[in-house]
Amino acid sequence: MPQRARIAAVLGPTNTGKTHYAIERMLGHRTGMIGLPLRLLAREVYDKVVAARGPGTVALVTGEERIVPPRAQYWICTVEAMPEGMGCDFVAIDEIQLCADPERGHVFTDRLLRMRGLHETLFLGSDTMRGPINALVKGCEFIRRERMSQLGYLGSKKISRMPARSAIVGFSVDNVYAIAELIRRTKGGAAVVMGALSPRTRNAQVDLYQNGEVDYLVATDAIGMGLNLDIDHVAFSSLTKFDGRRMRPLQPNELAQIAGRAGRGMKPGTFGTTGDAGQIPDDWVEAITSHSFTPLRKLNWRNPKLNFGSIQGLVHSLELSPNDEWLAKAREADDLMALKTLGQEAEVQARATNPRSVQLLWDVCRIPDFRGISHAEHAGLLQVIFQHLHERGEIPRDFLARQIKRIDRTDGDIDTLSKRLAFIRTWTYVAQRRGWVDDESHWREATRAVEDALSDALHERLTQRFVDRRTSVLLRRLKQKEALLAEVNDKGEVTVEGEFVGRLEGFRFRQDQGATGQEAKTLKQASLQALAPHFHLRADRFYNAPDTEIDFTEQGGLMWGDQAVGKLAKGDDPLKPRVVAFVDDTAGPDVVQKVERRLQHFIDRKIAALFEPLLNMQRDETLTGLARGFAFRMVEAMGILPRQLVADEVKQLDQDARGALRKHGMRFGQYTIFMPLLLKPAPTRLRLVLWSLFNDLDTFPEAPPPGLVTVPNIRDVPMQHYSLAGYRPAGERAIRIDMLERLADLLRAQDSRGGFEANADMLSITGMTLEQFADLMQGLGYRGEKGERNKVRRADEVVAETSEPSGEPGENEPVFDAAREEEATPAAMADPAATPPAADVVTGSEAIDDEGFAPVNEDPAPVEVDDHIAETPEEEILPGTAPDEALAGPETEVFYTFTWAGNRNNRGPRREGGGNRERDGGGRDGQKGARGKGGAPRGKGGPGGKKGKGGKPQGDKGAKTYESRPRKEQKIDPDNPFAAALMGFKGKS
Repeated sequence: MPQRARIAAVLGPTNTGKTHYAIERMLGHRTGMIGLPLRLLAREVYDKVVAARGPGTVALVTGEERIVPPRAQYWICTVEAMPEGMGCDFVAIDEIQLCADPERGHVFTDRLLRMRGLHETLFLGSDTMRGPINALVKGCEFIRRERMSQLGYLGSKKISRMPARSAIVGFSVDNVYAIAELIRRTKGGAAVVMGALSPRTRNAQVDLYQNGEVDYLVATDAIGMGLNLDIDHVAFSSLTKFDGRRMRPLQPNELAQIAGRAGRGMKPGTFGTTGDAGQIPDDWVEAITSHSFTPLRKLNWRNPKLNFGSIQGLVHSLELSPNDEWLAKAREADDLMALKTLGQEAEVQARATNPRSVQLLWDVCRIPDFRGISHAEHAGLLQVIFQHLHERGEIPRDFLARQIKRIDRTDGDIDTLSKRLAFIRTWTYVAQRRGWVDDESHWREATRAVEDALSDALHERLTQRFVDRRTSVLLRRLKQKEALLAEVNDKGEVTVEGEFVGRLEGFRFRQDQGATGQEAKTLKQASLQALAPHFHLRADRFYNAPDTEIDFTEQGGLMWGDQAVGKLAKGDDPLKPRVVAFVDDTAGPDVVQKVERRLQHFIDRKIAALFEPLLNMQRDETLTGLARGFAFRMVEAMGILPRQLVADEVKQLDQDARGALRKHGMRFGQYTIFMPLLLKPAPTRLRLVLWSLFNDLDTFPEAPPPGLVTVPNIRDVPMQHYSLAGYRPAGERAIRIDMLERLADLLRAQDSRGGFEANADMLSITGMTLEQFADLMQGLGYRGEKGERNKVRRADEVVAETSEPSGEPGENEPVFDAAREEEATPAAMADPAATPPAADVVTGSEAIDDEGFAPVNEDPAPVEVDDHIAETPEEEILPGTAPDEALAGPETEVFYTFTWAGNRNNRGPRREGGGNRERDGGGRDGQKGARGKGGAPRGKGGPGGKKGKGGKPQGDKGAKTYESRPRKEQKIDPDNPFAAALMGFKGKS
């Protein structure tokens, strides 16, 4: 070696620019080589040199990666992979203090003693190496470099209070993952850096941190080896580590190596502890901040002159002890342990019989145990590889392809991907060995592709698990005090800075339920700040929205489309409710007032439109005296009054008063005083809501579905709820009050004393079967006598066609003379035993619109029509093979005869809110005694007598038969569900 070759040791603490100095010196020479302690750091330096000189002149050689262009001038290597005999002008060894490392120290010591550049050699490291280098390297000059920034101690801090741009150091994979998960929950996320990661994964994670997407880095002590990161604070989660053999305390110089990553360039840095690490002793803190440590006295050494004559000779040469006081025999490394294990195998002994095969065995044993499963597993894999290489000279192509294919999968969690990465690193290392595979470039590309795919997948999983991009982005923007940009799509989904944060329902923000803890606080703070302008824009749009976009629910809620924006509240008047707007406090009082005003306008206009007849009557100043008082009662009852509650007031009204009230649409029915227009579905629905609000109900009764003539009579439902809904319970069902009044008009024409049968019009009005109608009549106070009779077949019977009743109130109603109406009511009220009191005259103008027809629970019995063809048996019918009409007898039918029974059926219990509520509706509202003095019902015929043979009641004048007057035939609509029933009953009549 020329005497003019320069050997220098550049020593000093971290952040002194030693590595940067070495790169500059290397680039000043024609050729150069630099050895670095980590594959990660080697890749970082390689990228810098490539940026300065181009990829065609720079080579990267590590145990798992080999990029060697044809005209390489500068070699960037890991210390273990540095090729010997290259004759480079410049050589540098970084982190030379690792000569004292128990695992790898002997490799660094070997480079210290034997690796030289033709013109310049640099050793970069800590001041603790001054003594050993001075003793072992003759003619070495020393260059002292001072730290460019100050390093201070902050003591112990909780992770939740950790300052931004901090690195938390853990000493195991589990510890790193646990810390990263905690930071994700409290700070929005962290990047993860470990020595076991591939350079691709490590660089992607570092980019997360360097780009500011996260403010925290969780790493192993690998960051202490020269990784240049923008770190302000380093926190140790523990002061002990497992060194591969045992748990031991960290030394001050080791802590200083890691803590020195804090503060880059001229920016000062700090260090401290977190979690259960406790405090760092004061004398250690002083040593770290002043960079003064106990000098090294021993360097690990292993004999570089190996004997490949035999396995035993090789082992013996590796176990030789040094003869220098500065050197100490290195402890048994993994490669020596593997050599001893394989040397005991008979097959290996049979193969390793010459220096070439022993050297091959040693090269195989030097494959690192990337998998870390167990020593025996690793030795077994090495034996397979050695057998293939010794027998064939290379690893079989199909064998290597199978191994790689098993690993080439990117599914699974972080642990699974990490294991696959460790496995592929073994085959990546094998592919880098010259002559071990048949097509080196192919297998290097194949293993590199698998490693890159696994690295990307691992980075993705790490980011998904330990980085909450949403929270980290929002936190960063909040700290920067910039205006946050929020967007709300047509589904109400809210995104802030492109991150989903929740939903906007009306004027209330519903935060994403998946967020908890600090994340939830950050989301809420950022969301409400960003949504402030949206609330005002939304309020303006709502204020100008038409009434058709707003509606109320049957429980008093107020909806804007499908979003709840408020609710109704009790006011001083049932027809003047208040509104309560659902608006977040952060939206501001202006938004609240605007929403409330719009909702109040809506409900006021809705009441004015649906209750217009009622309000007009309330404002009519021409109503005086009893008429005005009765109008007040009607307004108070919201348009429906059971007649029994106002029987006395009705008697006192003269015809002028009734006429004045009728002008406002009021109808004086036999059972109910009501305003037909207020029985429509919309007013009914609103009436139930307003009444429930004013009476402080917790659960509001719901309006029956539109179009139903009858609904089930539920025992637990108060009578008043049915009345407000426009129905009157009678029997097992409740009938709509307008249809009940129409039925009452038909019943007044019947003989309620002598008895009568239901005709088709009655069944059509109610939409019931005969059995159901009988139950309804009993609920109204009639006695129904059931009987059977022979069904009559009439020759040449003509079925009278009749118009289809629509189920719409006000259609096909009988019209009576006014004189008859005025005569009927006094007579009925004077004689309680007479037929039920007559209702007021009703015309088509009082009809109530409805929707559809009432459903019929069971079809009426089919109508049989005689075909007028004489039955002529074609052949003899044997007994038992066909029904014999003579034996079967005539066909029978069921019928009911109804007579007035007064209040006989009053069997029901009292119901809440319903007064004396009858079971089956027994009796009728307003009747004051079901029978007269004699107790006999009054009707057009004579008193009832015994039943005759046919089951019909017989009196002095015999049974009465009522038939409909012949009508002009009208076509029956076949779509009418009652068409068959109408035809049948017309036929029977």
